[in-house]
Amino acid sequence: MAQYELLNNIQHKDLRVVTRFGREFGDETGMVVAFPTEFAELQREYPIFFRKDGENGQWQAVALLGFERNENLFLDDSRWNASYLPGAIAKGPFLIGFQEQRVDGELRREPVIHVDLDNPRVSFAEGEPVFLSHGGNSPYLEHISAVLRGIRDGVEAGAAMFAAFDALGLIQPMKLELQLDEQHRVSLAGLHGIDRERLAALDAQSLHQLHQAGYLEGAYLVLSSLHNLRRLMAEKQRRLRLAAEHR
Repeated sequence: MAQYELLNNIQHKDLRVVTRFGREFGDETGMVVAFPTEFAELQREYPIFFRKDGENGQWQAVALLGFERNENLFLDDSRWNASYLPGAIAKGPFLIGFQEQRVDGELRREPVIHVDLDNPRVSFAEGEPVFLSHGGNSPYLEHISAVLRGIRDGVEAGAAMFAAFDALGLIQPMKLELQLDEQHRVSLAGLHGIDRERLAALDAQSLHQLHQAGYLEGAYLVLSSLHNLRRLMAEKQRRLRLAAEHR
């Protein structure tokens, strides 16, 4: 059960966050939510797909990490084998909330950072310090603030971007049947992608509107990310060979 508190340098002055990876931190997961603000980084290493959010029925982007629900092929003991860490993972036990604050005499909802004290990464004995000894923000917290801003902006941008893709019929189901070796085959259901042919067939006005809104680049980044399926397959095949050798 999450226990969120508004982060502050008095109550949480000794707070630390464990930044290594492992099963105990919930890192064994087959996919994570992805945000348009990180598509350029993600598409270099992760396949990006779309799926319907089970809670609100809206489209969301996801980065594929493995071929099973609890399989993360980027996880190697306590290491994450990629140069870019998805924001959904990098944020650790933190999230952005909103608090009403009076600014220049006007009441506004300002973003503030909350921390989940029940998160397994939270520690007071090891890990990255959140605050400096004199009370200022640590470099780690400054990094987290940037990650959370990217997530917040990505959530806002994503809703409009994905609605625009859907309205043009660009988001279409993908049937992924992958043969790993003679004995192993994987089938991924429920994932959608950008339909390359429909994108190429759009009229000039639709293309211009996507470009002006800044969405056209996002569509091509999602398409270009699919080459990373080969990387995932190669890692899965490597692990299958290792498992066979140790039988």
